[in-house]
Amino acid sequence: MKVRKLAMTLVVGLGMLTLAACGSGNSGSGADSNGKTVGIAMPSKALERWEKDGDYMVSKLKEKGYDTDIQYAQDSVPTQVSQIENMITKGVDVIVIASIDGEALTDVVSKAQKEEIPVIAYDRLIMNAKGVDYYATFDNFEVGVIQGQYIVDKLDLANQAGPFNIELFGGAPDDNNARFFYDGAMSVLQPYIDEGKLVVKSGQTDFNKIAIKNWDGATAQSRMDNLLSASYTDEKVDAVLAPNDAVAMGVVSSLKGVGYGSSDRPMPIITGQDAEAASVKSIIAGDQTMTVFKDTQELAGVAATMVDQILNDKEVEVNDTETYDNNEKVVPTYLLEPVSVDSDNYQKVLIDSGYLKESEVK
Repeated sequence: MKVRKLAMTLVVGLGMLTLAACGSGNSGSGADSNGKTVGIAMPSKALERWEKDGDYMVSKLKEKGYDTDIQYAQDSVPTQVSQIENMITKGVDVIVIASIDGEALTDVVSKAQKEEIPVIAYDRLIMNAKGVDYYATFDNFEVGVIQGQYIVDKLDLANQAGPFNIELFGGAPDDNNARFFYDGAMSVLQPYIDEGKLVVKSGQTDFNKIAIKNWDGATAQSRMDNLLSASYTDEKVDAVLAPNDAVAMGVVSSLKGVGYGSSDRPMPIITGQDAEAASVKSIIAGDQTMTVFKDTQELAGVAATMVDQILNDKEVEVNDTETYDNNEKVVPTYLLEPVSVDSDNYQKVLIDSGYLKESEVK
């Protein structure tokens, strides 16, 4: 492996000026720096979790003696491509990428490969690119399974005849993980839909129909508004499959706008993901029902360890070499396990562990 050094000061300066508007710039590791730099390309600061991921990764890499160049693309694919190209030009030693659109980075990853810069896909698999060396993520199919099973258990579908009304939401259509979440959830829910215990009154079950662009809460709220006015004037919603907390919060706002959350019209079961502080507060208040916690501190630690192992020519630890085919190769992957969180266990899982502060959710 060719270990690349930083490019000329002039190129670095120009690159920094180019990216100043969208990125966070370099975060040096001071006297402990070993002279190697890790590029970190993140999607956006619009979702709380990505900012936390970035902060955690910078901290973990700094502890290991690496400089970082972290950039946030504000959900703009061309911006993310440009940021990664600048990292390549500056000669970073490894690039960690949480892609906005996993289908849109084939060319820029190929450029990194030609320059012998290893690439780690972070939480979202980069498709159609041979230059993706490793993938660090959670078991995303299992995320959906947890969400689906939570609905099944809370409605007691094993013992109740139903029918219960459910509406389905999907994640961003350009996020490869969104389909894993949906497929996992439907592996649990579909048999009950087929049996008639669960009824999707809108009839919208196809992923492309239910997907929410950019995981946008306002878009989710608008879609839920439309579903309620079209299909639920005389009946109530019993459950909503929301793939993440941003979508869940949009759904909550829509439901509360038509009177859900009162004693005579309780909130339906509403799933989520990411354990964002606002959603945990909503869970405590009895609005959103659950979230799936993915400990991004652990994920950032895994990515930082991968970087360190790559740059020290050590074997990179993975635990899945079969599942994640990006159409060019099966990408060696390290999977972490997600955890279901609701009002019963949020204190232990999120507060006592130090992931969130009590003040953030009260």
